[in-house]
Amino acid sequence: MKFDLHCHIKGGSIDSSIEIDEYVNILRQKGFAGMLITDHDSYKGFNAWENEGKKYDDFTVLKGIEYDTRDAGHFIVIMPDGVESKLLTIRGMSLKQLIKVVHAGGGILGAAHPFGAKAASAMFCRKVRRNPDIFKKLDFLEGFNTCEAKEANDKAVVLAKQYSLPCTGGSDSHNKAYVGKGFTDFSSPIKSNMDLIKSIKANEITSFGGVEREFLLRHIFKNSFAATWGFRAFNRSVGLVYVLRRRPYLLKLKSPK
Repeated sequence: MKFDLHCHIKGGSIDSSIEIDEYVNILRQKGFAGMLITDHDSYKGFNAWENEGKKYDDFTVLKGIEYDTRDAGHFIVIMPDGVESKLLTIRGMSLKQLIKVVHAGGGILGAAHPFGAKAASAMFCRKVRRNPDIFKKLDFLEGFNTCEAKEANDKAVVLAKQYSLPCTGGSDSHNKAYVGKGFTDFSSPIKSNMDLIKSIKANEITSFGGVEREFLLRHIFKNSFAATWGFRAFNRSVGLVYVLRRRPYLLKLKSPK
């Protein structure tokens, strides 16, 4: 079963212009069986679509999230069906906190584009470079991302092998042009988040990959000093501002049941 495991939709990611129905139509035509919605720190897009009562007999739409950590870039998070942690919608947790929150809820996580844009990718963050063994606590790595260069994707695959982690692939689409250009193929049927979690944990991935996006001038700016450090400063500031918002949820997580 072929899935796109990195999808941003209108209403969930501020920088996406694609509705879920548009995604589904394009992916169906390309032979995909499903998609994982991974909006930035938000479940709003998926929840709005689900509340409309839309479902497809021949296509599976699953709920994930792309979380912005304070110190380690972006991470794709997949929680069990029906589990929606408020903490995952409040950006700025440390990677250490994120790992605890996700695993406590029975979910899995993996670094998105670990060698991608410097501002948002794990391997360009000081904390990860100083403690690379934190990858041992992850469940997978994104080994292919359409929006990154071939060199970045190749390095991600090498890193995954180093830590014996399954690799996934996704388009990271924010507009129609790139939908379905990244994929993950599974040997077992995927109909729910738990199916997806079990399949990734068991590494039932037969192949992953796709087509890298063409080089654009804005890619130079994305990796410039100004863009990298400007975004990191913003991200850390927001993370600190949101400390009080996260505290009650973290305390609830730590308290005995």
